[in-house]
Amino acid sequence: MGDVATIDGEVATRFEPVREAFAANFARHGDLGAAVCVYQDGRPVVDLWGGVADPNSGRPWVWDTLQLVYSATKGATATAAHLLAQRGALDLDAPVADYWPEFAANGKADIPVRWLLSHQAGVVALDDPVPLADALAWQPMVAALAAQQPAWTPGTAHGYHGRTFGWLVGEVIRRVSGRTPGRFFADEIATPLGLDFFIGLPASERGRVSRMVYKQPDFDFAAAPPESIPEQFRELAAALLDPNSLYNKAFSVTDPAEIDFNSPEVQASEIPASNGIGTARGLARMYAALIGETGGVRLFTPETLAAATKEQAVGADRVILVPTRFSSGYALPTEVTPMTGPNSFGHPGRGGSLGFADPEHRIAFGYVMNHIIEDAPNDLRATSLVDAVRKSLA
Repeated sequence: MGDVATIDGEVATRFEPVREAFAANFARHGDLGAAVCVYQDGRPVVDLWGGVADPNSGRPWVWDTLQLVYSATKGATATAAHLLAQRGALDLDAPVADYWPEFAANGKADIPVRWLLSHQAGVVALDDPVPLADALAWQPMVAALAAQQPAWTPGTAHGYHGRTFGWLVGEVIRRVSGRTPGRFFADEIATPLGLDFFIGLPASERGRVSRMVYKQPDFDFAAAPPESIPEQFRELAAALLDPNSLYNKAFSVTDPAEIDFNSPEVQASEIPASNGIGTARGLARMYAALIGETGGVRLFTPETLAAATKEQAVGADRVILVPTRFSSGYALPTEVTPMTGPNSFGHPGRGGSLGFADPEHRIAFGYVMNHIIEDAPNDLRATSLVDAVRKSLA
């Protein structure tokens, strides 16, 4: 599978290093099925795919194979919220309770919408996790979040709202627009741009979705002596092993906590933090339309773009216990996820997927794959592709 001949698609001459890096991901870095797409100035300059969509059956990855992208979905959900703000329907600095009165309970009356987007609200976990079927039904989950007390004084810290982000921001979108976040995204973003990207997969598209394969980290924190763990990761290691840590509780808001994202029922529901399904092309095209005209459509005005990408939270993350940076809904570049420049913005997803835009270089990027490698520091796939884009630009 590492042979470059297995790679389909097109690359502009200048971006040939991206093809080389993509082929190397199959040969050396564990890709099974994957796609990468890069837009520049609103037009695709890289559009590649390869490998297998379903390792069980051998079904090949083709040009329109769909892939679940986990938290890269958050960028799409944030885009929907900013589009409503741009239209004057939503004030990000108004209290959430102005749009969702029930949310005012338990000390949350003054939390502005912006803090939901920037992970500063503190509503990261539930005292009583919601049965998964109820979470997929939407209303029981948002009712539980409305009643929940924050894990810290809102606005005094930030921590990654890994699961709850989508229901929190999504319910505001629903209250303001009268449509579920997935429906709003489909109507106002995906359809005008012709995106292959869904939050809530239609049954008609199920046959195009890849099957995910999971690889656990090679390093076992539970079995390792504490002194063998690098000092900067010891606090995180302790949190991973503590069932009552905020890290574990933030990803255990449903019962059972583990969600089968290969499940048709899960893929058909709306989990706007983590079950977006699309192509690398769809992800890159959305980001391209945030920074410039793409196919005759520009989603954000320059003023909205500046406001949406302004840093809101930076430093130690109360949940995942490593430094993070967020604007209002988008992840900003860090040493771990540098993107292609300091003005980039976007969102990574569990196991390696990534979507972002770089206004300075007029670049938009999307990478999706079905081998979910749970070893972020040692997973070089997205990093090598971004490095290749940076090399091409240079």
